[in-house]
Formats: sequence, C-alpha cells, structure tokens
Amino acid sequence: KAGIEVRVLRKHMIRKDAIPFESENQYMATLHADEWTSRVVVKGAPEILARRCATVEGTKLDLGPRVNELATKGMRVLAVAEKTWTKEGFELTEEDVEKGLTFSGLVGMIDPPRPEAIEAVRACHKAGILVKMITGDHEGTARAIGAQLGLADDVKAMQGKALPKLSDKELHEAVDQTSVFARVAPEHKLLIVKTLQENGHVVAMTGDGVNDAPALKQANIGVAMGITGTSVSKEAADIVLTDDNFATIVAAVEEGRRVYDNLVKSLAFVLPTNLGLAFILMYAVMFLPFDPVSKALLLPVLPTQLLWINLVAAVALALPLAFEAKEVNVMSRPPRSPKAPIMGKLVVRRTILASVLMTIGAVGLFQLVHGGGLGTGAGDHTLAEAQTMAVTTVIFFQVFYLMNCRSLRDSVFKIGFFSNPTIFLGIGITLALQAAFIYAPPLQAVFGTTALDAKELGLSFLAGVVTLPIITLEKWISAKSR
Repeated sequence: KAGIEVRVLRKHMIRKDAIPFESENQYMATLHADEWTSRVVVKGAPEILARRCATVEGTKLDLGPRVNELATKGMRVLAVAEKTWTKEGFELTEEDVEKGLTFSGLVGMIDPPRPEAIEAVRACHKAGILVKMITGDHEGTARAIGAQLGLADDVKAMQGKALPKLSDKELHEAVDQTSVFARVAPEHKLLIVKTLQENGHVVAMTGDGVNDAPALKQANIGVAMGITGTSVSKEAADIVLTDDNFATIVAAVEEGRRVYDNLVKSLAFVLPTNLGLAFILMYAVMFLPFDPVSKALLLPVLPTQLLWINLVAAVALALPLAFEAKEVNVMSRPPRSPKAPIMGKLVVRRTILASVLMTIGAVGLFQLVHGGGLGTGAGDHTLAEAQTMAVTTVIFFQVFYLMNCRSLRDSVFKIGFFSNPTIFLGIGITLALQAAFIYAPPLQAVFGTTALDAKELGLSFLAGVVTLPIITLEKWISAKSR
C-alpha cells in the first residue's frame, strides 16, 4: 500500500540476526544492514514495546487509547519500533532491545473468523459443548472476535496474568464463566485446562506450537494442527487435525456420537437374543421332562442350533447397525457423562421386554407344535419340527426386532424403512441362510432340523412379527412419560 517493494527492500537491507517471537516475550526483533547503516526493527505487543520506547519528554509512551480503538473493531494490533545499531558486529541480544527504541507506528490486521467456524460454534452450543478461546492477542481484540464467533451472549474476557492471582475458589468460578482468555502464556493454558477438569469437564484442547504441548498432553483430548502444528505439538496430542479447521472437530464429535449410538443399538439388539435363549433353556430345565426315547432333557433349541442363531445374529443382522445414519437429534442433546453406563435404564428395560417376547414366542410354538400343553406327547408333529419352528421363530423375532433397534427412541416408521439399505441386505442374507437351515439336507443333518410347511412358517412369522408393534408401543409410552 505504501508503494514499497518488499523484495527489493529485503535485498538491500539484509537481515543479519534475529530474536524469534516467544509467547513469554511477545515480540520479534531483526537486525538489518546495508552499505551505509544498520538498524534494529522490533514488532510485538503494543504494551510491551511502549515501555521500551523513548519519548522526547522522557515520559511513558501511551498507546492504550488507539490500541483499544483498533482492538474493539476486531483487529489484531502490532506495534513497530526501531533503533539505530551502533555496536560492533551483528549479534543481536535481548538487552539490545530493552530500551531506547523509537516508536514507528501501529499495525491493525483484520483476520475475521471463518463462516464455518461461526456455524461450528453455534453447533457446539446446541450440542451442549462449551467453547472457550485462548489466545495471545490483546484483550479487546479477543473479546471482539469472541463476540463475532458467538462464544456467549455476553463475552467475558480475562488476561492470563490475572489467573494466578485468584484464590482457588475464584479461579474455578472464573474459568467456568469466562469465554475468552487473552495474553495467555503456556503456563496459563495448562492452568485453564487443569481447572476445567477439576470442575468436572471433559476438555478438548487445540494447539499448534511447542509451548502448547503441556496443555495438549493434560487435556482429555489433545488436538494438534496438522498444517501449522509443530512436531512437538503433534506428538503431545491425541488427534492431528489435517485441515486446521475448527469445524472438522465438530464434525468429528458428530461422527463420534453416531458411532456410540450405533454401538448401543448393537448391544440392544444382541443382548435380548442371548438373554432370551437363556430364558428358553431355563424354562426347559424347570418345566420340561426328559425325552422318553433319548433319555435326554427335552430342549426347545439344541446346542448346535444355539450356535446357528448367534452366528446369524452377530454377522448378518447386527453388522448393518454399524451403518445406521445419525439420529436427527444427535447434535441437540447434551454430552453423555463419562461415568454413565453404556447400558442405561432404557437398554436394560428394552432387553428384558424383548427377551420375554422372544421366549414366549419360541417356547409357546414349541409347546403348541410338540403337543399336549406342558405334556410330552409328540402329537401330530415330531420333536425336530417343533425345534425347527422354535429356531425359525427366534430368527423372525431377530429380523423384526432389528427394525426396532435402528433407533432406541423413534419408531422405524418415523426414521424410514429404507434409510439404511444394508439392513435389508442383512435381512436378505439371514432369510436365505435360514431357508437353507430348514430345507437343505446337509444342514438338516448337522443341526437336526426338518422341513416346515407354509402353515408352520406362517406361525413362526406371526410369533416373530409381533415384536415390531409391541416395541413400537413401548417407545411411544416411554416418549410420553419423559
């Protein structure tokens, strides 16, 4: 803007030495020289350079009003000062810029938040996630940017140097209530993270510099920047963000919640089958006598058939739940407590209800088909037919219960039957395997099954399908009672 070609200037005023920026010092100094003169140029925090600059009157340079004016507009403000180099050689030390600088001016730089960052902060708030900004910027700049991001309705800012001066109680309250921390040193970042954890929060911390490493390591989830991050910060972090975009963190939270939901759904699907089979065996031990022919305990489901049920349930049916889409309200509910059990009251209640339904269906048909109520008469059907029907009832139960498990709270009619095509692939594979289980002679020989006619298949289907409306009704009652 000033019409100065930077490359030409750097070519004539060659850099001889430099003091790199450090968060503790909050300035950077460079030593330049040409054929006739040498000078030191310093840029950094206005309050740091102001007390190093000399004035004609010998008074302290007051940059506060102008800095605050620029900062409240969301600008990052740098002060620039210089000094003629009079020493021999070109070795620049911190003592050389301690005093005697000549103030050159202020630079206000606009670096507005990305639109996706603003939307990501809004999504975090909706999901019950508190977002706090920790920066080395001026307090006014940090507050203005925090307001642009929408960190809070009334953005409260605090300088890092104020934190160690607070009492323990004041510190815990301040860290919870403050949205923006400005002029923060590395030890302040670590203190903020520890205090938030002591307040019971699960803390995710982002950082890119070497000085961020202690806070990244202390945080429950350390997130390093993949593009601008140093190797030290990446090694200290748990996650490396490849695009350095805050919105990606929010997307990861959303995906994590989806994965966790689907894990709970898989448990809610698998557990009733195992518990229901246990109920069936308990029923056999308690109420069914020994078979007069084989002298063995009369079982509705044989051990090999139990293996078949578990194989089908674990592979063909449970696996598609991993591909279930996110719930509509996945980012509208508060974070789950780390102490909360993965099997909540809802899953336990659903497991018991579904297990009882499966047991009643399988045992009821076994008794009906095998004949004689609780008696042992074979009636018009063989024991193999009764056992085959019991297994087929369990499989039909699993198929329809799978539809219920696609959402723990909403009915399948609300989320849509066809929103997860892999479900129907799994059901198709399961039904094909079950048909082979019933009608293929090799599998009949292995599992002790026999062919079923249309009436018997229909009864098994009806005993299994009843779970769909009953569990749907239970979801509706649960929703009304919440």
